Amino acid sequence: MADSANSMANAQTKANAIGLRQDERRERLALFGLSVPAILLVIVIVAIPVGWLFWLSLFNDEGVLSTYNYTRMLESKSYYRIFRTTFNVSFMTTALCVIIGYPFAYFLAQLPQRWANIGLIAVLLPFWTSLLVRTYAWLVVLQRKGLVNQWGIELGLWDTPLRLVHNMNGTLIGMAHIMLPFLVLPLYGSMRTIDQDYVKAASNLGANPFQAFWNIYLPLSLPGLFAGIVVVFVLCLGFFVTPAVLGGGRIIMVSMKIETIIDLFFNFGTASALGVVLMGLTLLVLFISHKLLRLDRVLGGGGGS
Repeated sequence: MADSANSMANAQTKANAIGLRQDERRERLALFGLSVPAILLVIVIVAIPVGWLFWLSLFNDEGVLSTYNYTRMLESKSYYRIFRTTFNVSFMTTALCVIIGYPFAYFLAQLPQRWANIGLIAVLLPFWTSLLVRTYAWLVVLQRKGLVNQWGIELGLWDTPLRLVHNMNGTLIGMAHIMLPFLVLPLYGSMRTIDQDYVKAASNLGANPFQAFWNIYLPLSLPGLFAGIVVVFVLCLGFFVTPAVLGGGRIIMVSMKIETIIDLFFNFGTASALGVVLMGLTLLVLFISHKLLRLDRVLGGGGGS
């Protein structure tokens, strides 16, 4: 009788295990079926265009399959200068956004919710205006006879008009203005999740306001700060309109070079190679940032955790 009972128990255990495996298999198939539309969307929007871009970059000016476009970039100093300018402008724009955006986001986070919402509306206002319109507005404001130079001369701050456009200064001002909301919004969201009791506890333990901010508040706000930095930096790498207008042809970025190559020479191979290299360098920067800053831990946690 005991052996019979054990046999029945073993058979039931095996049956339960088989049933669990079947349920798990059905669940995986159901999840895969639900994921198919998203996978197809990624393939159509991302994988196919990127693959086609890479394929075009492998053809030289005569339409022959080769690595000519990449070797020419390695040998030409002009391409090196263009990539250096692109990354310098992106880095400086991101730094300006951090310098301006962090105090502003901190100020909004300390306000009551009603007043903070009004401040957020001011942050979002630029999104309701065309990027091209905002760029030309800065051109009008910053030019030699623009409002800034007129007021500065009338107030006696300087005697001759400052060169604020058609150079790096105008490019950085315009790009920082356009990119600022992309840093403020995630940073504000991260700051709003910080429990103010942590700062109060630090003060009760003897920390002065600066120590409480530096040791408690700043580390807790890093998820939003790093998220904003990554978004701003990556978007800046592909900027075209603002550096083209406010840079006055003196600030040449990769996107502008690609447009020139296609318009003047109709050379899709070289233009595609530039795009592929820029994408690769962007991914490399993100990978290095991930390894150095451990973005998976920083961006994966909430500000108050």
